[in-house]
Amino acid sequence: MTLDLTRAFVEFFESEKASAVLLLSCTLASIAIANSPAGPAYLQFWQIPVAGLTLEHWINDGLMAVFFLLIGLELERELYVGELSSLRNALLPIFAAIGGIAVPAGLHFYLNAGTPTQAGAGIPMATDIAFALGALALLGSRVPGSLKVFLTALAVMDDLGAIIVIAVFYATQFSLDYLCGALAVFLVLMMANVRRVMSLLLYLIGGALMWLLMLKSGVHATIAGVLLAFAIPFSGRNSKEDSPSHKMEHLLHKPVAFGILPLFALANTSIVFDPQWQENLASANSLGILGGLILGKPLGIFLLSYLAVKVGLCRLPSALDWRHIVGVGCLGGIGFTMSIFITNLAFSGEATLINVSKLAILAGSLIAGLIGMFWLYLFNRPK
Repeated sequence: MTLDLTRAFVEFFESEKASAVLLLSCTLASIAIANSPAGPAYLQFWQIPVAGLTLEHWINDGLMAVFFLLIGLELERELYVGELSSLRNALLPIFAAIGGIAVPAGLHFYLNAGTPTQAGAGIPMATDIAFALGALALLGSRVPGSLKVFLTALAVMDDLGAIIVIAVFYATQFSLDYLCGALAVFLVLMMANVRRVMSLLLYLIGGALMWLLMLKSGVHATIAGVLLAFAIPFSGRNSKEDSPSHKMEHLLHKPVAFGILPLFALANTSIVFDPQWQENLASANSLGILGGLILGKPLGIFLLSYLAVKVGLCRLPSALDWRHIVGVGCLGGIGFTMSIFITNLAFSGEATLINVSKLAILAGSLIAGLIGMFWLYLFNRPK
């Protein structure tokens, strides 16, 4: 790994750490306001219509497409020059991500199969990169650098799995014509990529059109952000630092970390504590979310990683041992952004169920994060 790439990763890691602090502050502020006398006005504010969509809708379908674009660009970078660029190195976080997706979703499905809350099986699948890396950063020199790289690769693959699930299982009022139109735009952009067209403006205009067509297709519009990321050239005649993909990723980091995600937190974590909130946490849906994040995540990540290594498909990085994988598995249970995002899709229009699910996500993410931090603190000495 080159010095420049190391610097790029450090910048990314530091921005995620700071973003986690801001996200936590916005979440606490949103919950406090929602449960204050100003709560009703605060909730109503996010439902103000603007150009045919509410403010909340614009954030969740519009601004979050930019977040998904950044996720796609990070994944593209990892595939070209990062932890996922070598198949042998990539296999461990890939298997870990598969386990971290399948076991939590399976646990929720087992508890909710055949009920109206069955659609929530995707909620405990994803890992929040900002919060997970922020928690790891608090441990400082107690954890090796390779663990930070592994967690980043795992979280990016985790989010990719969640994106695929959103595209396949959470489409509404599906329109094949509009979807074909969006895919046609994507193919045109890919042809421009193949011909090494390096103008960012072309890709941004095409991405905006693809977003609109995807919005009308019934497939969630944020998927357009991921497709656009893979259409933007990563390298070519220019060095990777000068490529459009690298420029776009560098340009988006701070606006996403310190603008879009805090807005998402303010608009989507206005959880109202009703008198039955403790009883609601004992429902099958809440237990599926809590169990998926706290138990399913570390169990799935550890088991599939262990099996993959034992059968010789991949190996542990030299600085890591299985206690590190258990700790990262626990931190993988910090769901937050993607879990809340999937909750809004799974239970669209059911305000009470969404509110309870978000409460379970926050509780599960907090518990999982604290367990992971304590575990890694206990079994690692500062270097």
